[in-house]
Amino acid sequence: MKLISSACPRNCYSTCSFKVGVEDNIVKSIEPHEQNLATPDGPCIKGLAYVERANSKDRILYPQKRVAEGKYERISWQEAIDTIAEKLSYYKKEYGPHSVLFFAASGMSGLLNGVSTNFWRMYGGATTTYGNLCWPAGLEATRLTLGESKHNAPWDLEHAKLIVVWGKNPVESNIQQMIPIEKAQQRGAHYVVIDPRRTLSADRANSLYQIKSGTDGALALGLAREIIKNDWIDHHFIEQNVIGFEQFKERVEPYTPEKVSNICRISPTSIRELAKLIGTTKPMTLIPGYGMQRYENGGQTTRCLLALSVITGNIGKQGACWHYANLQSFIFDDVKEPESYYPGTEHPCFRRKISVAKLGEDMLKMVDPEIKMIWVERGNPLTQNPNTNKIRKAFRRADFRVVVEQFMNDTAYEADIILPAKNMFEQSDIIGSYWNPYIQLKQKVVEPAGEVKPETEIYYLLAHKLGMDRKEIEENIPAPTDRAIEDYLEKFLKPFPEITLKGLKEGPMLAHSFEEIAFADNIYRTPSGKIELYSQQAKERWGVDPLPDYVPLVQDKPFPLQMLSPNSKYRIHSQFGNLNIIKQFEQEAFLFVHPNDAEARDIENNEMVQLFNNEGKSHVRVQFDMGLRLGDVVLTNGHWGIDGATPNMFTEGIETDMGHGTAFHNTWVEIKKI
Repeated sequence: MKLISSACPRNCYSTCSFKVGVEDNIVKSIEPHEQNLATPDGPCIKGLAYVERANSKDRILYPQKRVAEGKYERISWQEAIDTIAEKLSYYKKEYGPHSVLFFAASGMSGLLNGVSTNFWRMYGGATTTYGNLCWPAGLEATRLTLGESKHNAPWDLEHAKLIVVWGKNPVESNIQQMIPIEKAQQRGAHYVVIDPRRTLSADRANSLYQIKSGTDGALALGLAREIIKNDWIDHHFIEQNVIGFEQFKERVEPYTPEKVSNICRISPTSIRELAKLIGTTKPMTLIPGYGMQRYENGGQTTRCLLALSVITGNIGKQGACWHYANLQSFIFDDVKEPESYYPGTEHPCFRRKISVAKLGEDMLKMVDPEIKMIWVERGNPLTQNPNTNKIRKAFRRADFRVVVEQFMNDTAYEADIILPAKNMFEQSDIIGSYWNPYIQLKQKVVEPAGEVKPETEIYYLLAHKLGMDRKEIEENIPAPTDRAIEDYLEKFLKPFPEITLKGLKEGPMLAHSFEEIAFADNIYRTPSGKIELYSQQAKERWGVDPLPDYVPLVQDKPFPLQMLSPNSKYRIHSQFGNLNIIKQFEQEAFLFVHPNDAEARDIENNEMVQLFNNEGKSHVRVQFDMGLRLGDVVLTNGHWGIDGATPNMFTEGIETDMGHGTAFHNTWVEIKKI
């Protein structure tokens, strides 16, 4: 068996390196790759599940066309390409290129994803999306304050004396992060978790502060008040590097422990205790999760949290950092920060864009032209985007839908033509990470199964069929050979002579811009050149208060239970849940409910109930969870609707206060006996 260096290209914080065991064109094993200092112990259970995923008998291996609702038959590639090209030509001629929606998510990352954009630009444009389902509110909050998103090397966590994990569950969503956290604990560090629910990460913590959902900003401002009041601030750091401190000091003054206690539902004593811990223990690393910025107030909340790192001087030092997103390996992007998610920043031919948070609503509103054709790749919007029922209605109103997919998921069942997508082992690509500082090569290790064609080849065939300029095709879409793919990737490496394709084939390579300690030089790419607690950009761009602010969530729906939809250790969004290795741990979707909330509704543990609000309803099995606060329920993200309840049957299309993020957790529901 041959072992080949590779890396996980999924939309996951860790971006693990590993070695793929291959024999007779079959993926046999996934092994650790010690060369990546951030992921030396190998991948999680999902990474190990790649063996089953690669060899699954449920994979789509041939082009399919719809013959009846829910029924498909195999067709040839020629028929598929001919049909799609005919539709593209027709809609462009009759309605213009913006009658086609090009939807691509982040199901698999890599430089080759840019070929899709190249094709649609050559087509004359298309309607595309802006925003992001995961993290942009926090990214924008970080950019407004620090100028860019980067943090210390993952292994630097070992040097922290205090680690505050706020609204994150790394035991499930970033297991590699727990390695340095546990090493720090062994050295005497205090590990704190702040979360509305008790998680596996909380069980390993020295302290847990279980606050009311969506009130994180109030707690942060209250902690800042106590830290300032007791003079636990870093005067020198603030004087040299921060603007807006005096205004911020005034902002936090009303947030007394008693007031914050009433908002967050934890005791004033706990607030004072936590403030002293943060104010007097150095170095501190604060690790905010993406969950917090999935509320409508997520951007401002993130700015409130970041202020704690700033006023205590825990920026730019060993063991001290704001550990949100590390974009140091995004060296190939012209735009590294969330401006790339804003409408109007790409090529002008993509002038019509719709919000990922309001996908269904915006699609239904489109006129002049209406959306006539939909193309979906690297995503499953019928599961992952808010308001499933509205998206389904919008999809069904379109005349023609193409889905490029590996498995028959919720979105694939809405397609008129399904094209079989490659898996990660069937084509090489270069990937970065938003946690570790490595550039990596996801290597081709097997030939595509069945009649699978990589997306680059699909676009190559379509471009020629549509009669696009041959020279332009040659410049923008690689030919369907391994050599052409490598040549295309090497073009991106030319500005970085220290990174070579040959070197990447051996293992991960550090980005040339890698900083072990981020911001150690005290250079901040803000308008003032300093850390901005007061941000005029925040007001001008987003219409929010220039200072970090707590904005209470408005609950104006007649449903009493707030539904959270965090990630699960068993899926990356809607991927992996269909595999047998995963099903043995999680056979179905469960709605986690506090026993007292269930008892008030005469509901027993493990009972099927109706879950509902104004957006949808479904049947789901209840599991009691004493680790929840009263009034909160949890339905983990990524369950397919065809297999049970998906959280987005109940979510509305609401954007966050900045960054065009998605407010999944602004969702209230009710349950009742069936």
